[in-house]
Amino acid sequence: MTADGGAGLSSGSVRPPVALAFATIAFVALTIFGLGMTSLATGEDVIATPGLGQVPGIAGVICAGLAFAGGLWATIGRAEGTDAAARGGDSVPAGVGPRTDPAPAAGTRGRGARHPSYWGAAWTTAAAFLAYIGAVWLGALVTGASLGVATGVAGRLATSWFGAVVAAAAFVCAWAGIALVRTRAHRPRWPWEDEFDE
Repeated sequence: MTADGGAGLSSGSVRPPVALAFATIAFVALTIFGLGMTSLATGEDVIATPGLGQVPGIAGVICAGLAFAGGLWATIGRAEGTDAAARGGDSVPAGVGPRTDPAPAAGTRGRGARHPSYWGAAWTTAAAFLAYIGAVWLGALVTGASLGVATGVAGRLATSWFGAVVAAAAFVCAWAGIALVRTRAHRPRWPWEDEFDE
């Protein structure tokens, strides 16, 4: 038990691999949902060119998901070492005691290792968006489309609501993934769970 009455591992931020998994799954789901709803609202297909099949769209979402995961991990992955060191061995949770800003561990970049920057959401958004457009373009070429048709499909996606949906989903999910790692929160507790309330 810690000073706040909870178990040592129940308080603090979410570990970076868990935040990465949640954010990446949410990004793929939100992208697919957003593309479908945008198609329904506008009355247009995501890829309106006949004969291309599903390969370009599938390739786009898979590559965007991988780029999203890579970009987000580059932002939040450094927080793992410092966060794990703060959890291990000490019975006092981070932030309790006279010093709330511990000295950075050797090989880290100070507070950036403990608190990833929200600017990582912008770079993750750009990576996911470009990967989506590039993979759709490459997928169209693989399915037999000419260079002009593939470029037209990719250009239409990049300049339409469909591209905006992919970018918005990436930004929201990247921001949430970073927030999961940055935020030092405790699990919700019912009033009767407090042992000092008796």
